[in-house]
Amino acid sequence: QGQLVESGGGLVQAGGSLRLSCVASGRTFSSLSMGWFRQAPGKEREFVAAINWSGLKTYNTDVVKGRFTVSRDNAKNTVYLQMNSLKPDDTAVYYCAGALTGLGRSERVYNYWGQGTQVTVSS
Repeated sequence: QGQLVESGGGLVQAGGSLRLSCVASGRTFSSLSMGWFRQAPGKEREFVAAINWSGLKTYNTDVVKGRFTVSRDNAKNTVYLQMNSLKPDDTAVYYCAGALTGLGRSERVYNYWGQGTQVTVSS
C-alpha cells in the first residue's frame, strides 16, 4: 500500500516562502497523479494544486494562482509545492494525496493521503 510523507512546513512571516515536499513509497509513484490540499482551523479541507503523472499538466486553485507552484521529480518519488508570497490566510495543515486514476480537485479522486504538515504564516 502506498505511503506519503510530507515535510517542509513551519513558521514563516507574511511575504515569505516555503517549499513542501511529499515523498512516496510502496507504489509506482510515476504512475500516480498527485494533489495538495489544506485544512485551516475550523474549516473544511480544500484543494490547492494537482499535477498529473508526467508533470505536464498542473492545476491550481484561484486563491493560490501565481503564488504556489506544484512540481514533481519522478526519479526521487517526490512532489513539491513551492509557496511564495505567503499570507496569513495560507495558514493550514497541508496534505499531499495520490490518485491511481484521474486528476482533479475532489478528494474522492485520491486514494492515498499523507499525515500533513503544518504551515503557519504570521502577519
